[in-house]
Amino acid sequence: MSDSQPGSGPAIEDFDQARSEQYRFIARLLASPPSAETLSHIAHLQGDDSSLGHAFTNLAQAAGSADAKKVEREFFELFVGVGRGELLPYASFYQTGFLNERPLADLRGDLAALGVARAEGRHEPEDHIALLFEVMADFAAGEIDADEKTQARFYARHVQPWALQFFDDLATAPSVGFYRPVAEIGRILTEIETRAFALAA
Repeated sequence: MSDSQPGSGPAIEDFDQARSEQYRFIARLLASPPSAETLSHIAHLQGDDSSLGHAFTNLAQAAGSADAKKVEREFFELFVGVGRGELLPYASFYQTGFLNERPLADLRGDLAALGVARAEGRHEPEDHIALLFEVMADFAAGEIDADEKTQARFYARHVQPWALQFFDDLATAPSVGFYRPVAEIGRILTEIETRAFALAA
């Protein structure tokens, strides 16, 4: 996502490392379709008995039987399309009904204050769900220097208001197949983070 300054704190805890990896994993799947090699890696994931673990198990099973070309086509239908995809994964659209509206301007201001710049080669607006999840991954990994209150405020302003609805929409989109368990992982992760930030407030 960013050319950001690393945090200066101590090494991150295992819990935050796991959070970062989960955010980044979903971000990558929402930014571009997985290759055949990536699908093979995903197929070997093993979940635990938690709801999130079950969702990862479901995704591994989906990846094990998936064809990379068909998943690429599914990604195109969901997020690109001819003219537009079935979903528009942008905060502005979900919050206002239009692209490039006030939520994007607010996000750009907050990213600038954090010292975060859009990486070269990324052309989509910064309020894309994948870019927002990358920022949350960077927070969790300590790659963006921000205290817990700043992270909670960013999450409450830019992720919480719409991410659950987006993942619900993804789970029921007309072309969804492989991405249904991706949506479930995203939904559960969003719910967990929403509760955690609320408790920390």
